[in-house]
Amino acid sequence: MTSDQASSLTLRNAFVPGLGRRDIDIAAGRIVRVGEPGSMHTAAPGVDPDPGPLSAQQLDLDGYVLLPAPAEPHAHLDKALLGARVRNESEDLDGAITAIIAAYGSMDAVDTERRAREAIRQAVAHGYTAVRTHIDCREGIGARSVKVLVELREQLRGVIDLQVVALAGPVAGTEGAVSRALLDESLRAGADLVGGVPTLESDSEGSLRELLAIAAGSGVGLDLHVDETLDPGARVLRLLAERVIETGFSGGVTASHCVSLSEQPLPDIRETAARVAEAGIGVVALPQTNLYLQGRGPEASVPRGITAISLLDEAGVVVAGGGDNWRDPFNPMGRIDPMETASLLVAAGHRRVADAYARVSTSARSVMGLEPVAVEAGSEASLLAIRAENLEEAVGRASEDRVVISRGRVVARTRVQTEFAPEVSAR
Repeated sequence: MTSDQASSLTLRNAFVPGLGRRDIDIAAGRIVRVGEPGSMHTAAPGVDPDPGPLSAQQLDLDGYVLLPAPAEPHAHLDKALLGARVRNESEDLDGAITAIIAAYGSMDAVDTERRAREAIRQAVAHGYTAVRTHIDCREGIGARSVKVLVELREQLRGVIDLQVVALAGPVAGTEGAVSRALLDESLRAGADLVGGVPTLESDSEGSLRELLAIAAGSGVGLDLHVDETLDPGARVLRLLAERVIETGFSGGVTASHCVSLSEQPLPDIRETAARVAEAGIGVVALPQTNLYLQGRGPEASVPRGITAISLLDEAGVVVAGGGDNWRDPFNPMGRIDPMETASLLVAAGHRRVADAYARVSTSARSVMGLEPVAVEAGSEASLLAIRAENLEEAVGRASEDRVVISRGRVVARTRVQTEFAPEVSAR
């Protein structure tokens, strides 16, 4: 697509939740007008009325719902699509960690780039215009996967915004020296954020101290795996909030998982949520992977592996929804689809449909530090059109028939054709 072709775009007859059918004019990557059908530019002679080739400057979106583009706040692109090759025999978190470390030797740069690129292709086709990915940088694999994803990030600018989190091994104490060095190497290679798993370290407080210091010294944000367990005694989220407040760290902090919070006494949850809000920490709920990995012990009254979304909301914490693992040893499922995550937030997280979609779009972008997106004049034109009559059908049916627009440019389009036997054909 040439720059002239990408400079302006008119979307016609799209259904926008809360507004009804609308035409949208886009120029220089931003929405400039939203109006009644027929009030914008009219179709030029010879323009195909369907969503035509990617270079088309006008798209007729009759039969589509138009939404702010989703964003994925927590993925693992270095591990993506490994599920059929790398087995998690115990099907729990410990088994997944053991399996992936054993597979490091086979995850060379070529293999990682191939799988990550394919996962990104699927993500873009499903509507994602931004993805934050955690990438292992620890003994056994070093910083090579980080370097692969940094290169992909640069290659794909303009199509999708990739944020690379360097996910370190244990960093506390003298035994953490190697991980700290690899984290430093990853940041110098271009990683965007510092990541770690302080809950799994024997000295969680020491881990937080090191991770905060490294992030502050490098001038980057922090995105940590926190309390990914249903053990109510795991309280690293509270500790993280207290340390952020005490240090005045201002680089932006995200806490992903936070599953144990839902198993704690109500007064404790509320106190922790208040501290998280005070610290300005964003939380990412990851229903699919945590529903799969967590709660395997009890035979009855099995708890759900989802953080305490409602109580975090009540305290004013921004809670996003993410997909986490995309068909790897941590989760053999995952369609790399925001509608799947939103649907799980409805079914297992008891969210309303509009709320669930907002968590994979508006809230996800907020947690990622990205500009808000909306179907309104002045907004960045990063949008998803999906074949449906309304938002409920868009999330529930999750049609593959989609048009994806990133900063005013159509970057993916999938068209679906179904043929029926005469008995079930429409009359």
